[in-house]
Amino acid sequence: MDSHTPLYKQVANKIKNQILSDHLDKGDAIPSEQKLADFYGVSRVTIRQAVQTLVNEEILYKVRGSGTYVKQSKIEHDIYRLQSFTEEMESLGQNPSNQVLDFHMQTPVETIKDTLQLKDGEKVFFIRRLRSGDGEPMILEETYMPVSLFPDLSVEVMTHSKYEYVEKKGYTIKERQGEILPFTPKNELKKTLQMKDNSCILSMNLWALLEDDTIFEYTRLYFRSEKYTFKFTSKRF
Repeated sequence: MDSHTPLYKQVANKIKNQILSDHLDKGDAIPSEQKLADFYGVSRVTIRQAVQTLVNEEILYKVRGSGTYVKQSKIEHDIYRLQSFTEEMESLGQNPSNQVLDFHMQTPVETIKDTLQLKDGEKVFFIRRLRSGDGEPMILEETYMPVSLFPDLSVEVMTHSKYEYVEKKGYTIKERQGEILPFTPKNELKKTLQMKDNSCILSMNLWALLEDDTIFEYTRLYFRSEKYTFKFTSKRF
């Protein structure tokens, strides 16, 4: 346990991750306070505080005389933390996987060329990947990467962690910038992500920089909104 974080908050995070790893859906019941206390090795008072925290976050809800149930089971994606999808899934105890739906070299359109700050005639790799956690589709990713930086990029490479590949080539990733945009998904995208008809998409455009400020990727991400929520912390100066 982390001594700098209140125990009930640590337990709340563990319960939240367990909800995700067990694939509990809306309306599913969680174990009783006593079972949770035994499982995590803490008091029922601590469990009660942890559960109330998740109720306040609208992840759980209570039914008097019945029990506590899942209200939503979403991954909290911290937009200020630079981590790969693989790292995010592994931190939640889920097995990440990538299905490469498209991989080819192309001449970029002007917007992609300008974003990646490419010279005339430079080519890019275009990669479309379906990213899943424990076999369940989470994100559709469309990425453009300069061929000049990654001439050995391949389908095999992209079935694993993209950022791990970049770092193994000796590059240092400095930061990632992005923007969240409204997006109405078409039927093909809904089918690919195995979404329900009334589900929405969270869309993000991002570009990542190396230590020398070289932009090495431009990516569009389409998140299943019933699986993801974005979190951030704002401070008043």
